[in-house]
This record gives sequence, structure tokens and C-alpha cells, in this order.
Amino acid sequence: MASQGPFNVIVHKLSDVIVEAEYDSQSQQLLSNFQNYISAHPQTLLLDPLPAMTQLLDRFASYRIMSQLQNTLKGKSICCPPYLEINTSDPSVIQAAVRSRQLSYPLICKTRVAHGSRSHEMSLIFSEVRLCDVRSPCILQSFVNHGAVLHKVFVVGDDHFTVERPSLKNFPPGPCDRSTIFFNSHDVSKPESSSHLTALDDTMPRLPPPSSDAMVALVRQLRVELGMALFGVDVIVNIHTHTLTVIDINIFPGYEGVPQFFSSLLSYIESIMEKQGPSEPAVDPDLSPQPSHCHEELCPAGGDKF
Repeated sequence: MASQGPFNVIVHKLSDVIVEAEYDSQSQQLLSNFQNYISAHPQTLLLDPLPAMTQLLDRFASYRIMSQLQNTLKGKSICCPPYLEINTSDPSVIQAAVRSRQLSYPLICKTRVAHGSRSHEMSLIFSEVRLCDVRSPCILQSFVNHGAVLHKVFVVGDDHFTVERPSLKNFPPGPCDRSTIFFNSHDVSKPESSSHLTALDDTMPRLPPPSSDAMVALVRQLRVELGMALFGVDVIVNIHTHTLTVIDINIFPGYEGVPQFFSSLLSYIESIMEKQGPSEPAVDPDLSPQPSHCHEELCPAGGDKF
């Protein structure tokens, strides 16, 4: 990298390399070389910092961040559904945990790993007897009916853009004698998706869009919590309460449906470089350093560990 520089800014998506570095020596070396270069060139603007990105590769960590939002954003009608961190494959332990946490059926099950093709493999579980279908480690979360509409929020520095996508249809609340539904979230929520899982009854009224004030507050708080400028947030609107419900955070998403992405990114980079002096490290002064959310001793407000 040194022979190619110097660089004013590096925009990267090293999430694959970070994951592979856990078992692949070539990826470990690439990541180490990159970190050494960044340490030796603190004036280079890095979008985004590696420690900040790493925490979002683990849904246990990202869900702890999401669960705190309803405390830090009180009065904004923002929440994260109750959930459990599952590390066991023992159905009896999982059943006891679900009862203790009072999660409501159906439950949505998501892998702990939040990046790569496997992270899109999910399931809907409709009763206690079907908890044998849980594949740990994973997140188990109460499913919220939301009118089959997903709002993908794409963040670029101080800007954010919201794009509607199809999502899972409504299901009757409460346990029922129904087989577990296994699905890939890409098949359900891509712009061109057409699935029986997203088909709504014609009598279902269209929900109002999310409050713009709540969206602004959500994005601003997450930027501070994450210490990142390029990320995505998946939100839905509860059909009964109209509460803005946060269900996932994504590293450097694809920004599909956001034609302003490149101009917005360039404007953000220019604004940061204008704020820094010629020899100062390139950082966003609007983002304050935050403690890591990845420590195992952190006690999540919205989820328990089993």
C-alpha cells in the first residue's frame, strides 16, 4: 500500500477479510498489513474504522446496541423487539429461556454471524415444540407484524436515505401448530423480490411512513454509538402501535435505490477534509469515541444469554 500512496482517504469494505482472518492465514496477513499502514499514516481518513466495523459482524453485539436505543431515545417511539442470545442446542434450555423472557410467537431466528451468505438464512418458529429447529448460535426475537414493508435506511455521514422494500407478511400472533418456515432474507427483501411470504391480504390498510423526526434522531444516535459514517439500518413500523422498530444494522450496504450515494459520499469526504488541519489525523469531529460493545460482560437491556 505504501508504494501506491500517499492517500487522503481510504473507503474500504474489509468485512469479508475480517471474517476470513479468523481461520485464513492470507487474510490475517492482509489485515495486519492494512492495520500497520493505517497506524503509520494517522492523517489518512478511513471509512470506516476497523474496530467499529468488527462489532457489527456479530449480531449479539449489534443487538445490544439496538436494545439500548429505546433508553437513549425516550419519547421518540423507537424500540427493538425483545430477544435472546442463544448459544446452546438443547431444546429444553431454549424453551425455558423463551418462557423466562416471555417472548411472543412467532419467533424469528437469525444467525449470530451478521455478514456473508449464511447471515441471510433465517427462520420463523411458531410454537415451543418447534424450538428444536433452532440452529445456534443465533438470535431469537419476537416477530412484529409490519404490513410486509421494510424501510432500509442508508447512512452516508450526515445524510440518510430511506428506501422501501418488500418484507415478511403478517402472521397471527401466538403459538400455532405450523411447521417452521426457513427462508433467505435476500429472497424476501430485494427490490425485485416476489414471494408468497410477502403477500398481504388486500384488506390490509397501508401503514403511515416512519416519522422523519424519529428517523433523524435514530440515525444521529447510531452514528455516535457506532462511530461510523457508512452503514444501513433496517426498520419496520408496528401495525398496531405505529412504533418505529429497529431490527438490524448493516455494514457498508449496497445503497441500491440511492442514486445520490456517490455525490453524498464525496460531499461528506470533502467536509471532513476541510475540517482537519494539514497534519492532523482525519476524523469526524461530530463522532465522539464510544466504548466497545463487544465485551462479553456487557449486560444487554433487551436480550439475555443462554
